[in-house]
Amino acid sequence: MKMLTKFESKSSRAKGIAFHPRRPWVLVSLHSSTIQLWDYRMGTLIDRFEDHDGPVRCVDFHPTQPIFVSGGDDYTIKVWSLATRKCMFTLTGHLDYVRTVFFHNDLPWIISCSDDQTIRIWNWQNRQEIACLTGHNHYVMCARFHPTQDLIVSASLDQTVRVWDISGLRKKHSAPQGGLVGANAYGGSPYGGPGGLNGGQQVPQQDIFGNTDAVVKYVLEGHDKGVNWATFHPTMPLIVSGGDDRVVKLWRMSESRAWEI
Repeated sequence: MKMLTKFESKSSRAKGIAFHPRRPWVLVSLHSSTIQLWDYRMGTLIDRFEDHDGPVRCVDFHPTQPIFVSGGDDYTIKVWSLATRKCMFTLTGHLDYVRTVFFHNDLPWIISCSDDQTIRIWNWQNRQEIACLTGHNHYVMCARFHPTQDLIVSASLDQTVRVWDISGLRKKHSAPQGGLVGANAYGGSPYGGPGGLNGGQQVPQQDIFGNTDAVVKYVLEGHDKGVNWATFHPTMPLIVSGGDDRVVKLWRMSESRAWEI
């Protein structure tokens, strides 16, 4: 195989990369705090985006909208317009480096994960955090939506891969606004935290603790060191993961369990 093009940026490590779904574009996020947009057919730098304070670890194009998302060591997530080439808004809430960011295929959601040991889901239309998933007990290195199902996979330095069921979160946030299960039925608390009860509403007990938002479906154990990456197969019930133990593992999922193959 022959390398098509080589993009060089002197003395700045590339941390994240993303292909545009239709155009011959690639985003590269750099340790120097810059994000570059390249045309890989021409091998030319189209633009650069600078609003992060510190290294930018991850970028992702939206599958259909002219926007992209980035996350960095300044604990922030930024959503950018490809039309204006400017940062539209910043999402804050993480308490440490942001490792990965990805758009959902059809919902107006972004998933992020961080060294603060959490995975967060954000609605980029109303710019609200709608879920904070806790359970990992070390840095979360990667978290992604399933391409078609209401599932998330996450990889952590705690040596586990977790699969989360987010069907409850989808139901809650596609309910009519203002109803008991509306997206903002908890007095402005974006994910139904105990501080958000207002107006004497009856909120189901499990909602107070967020258990119906995202439930851990499987914990995959088998790596001997931290896990850096995990992703779903696009069509088959498979997960692939890679870790600091220098091993790539393939896992199979059924409705009730998941196992290493």
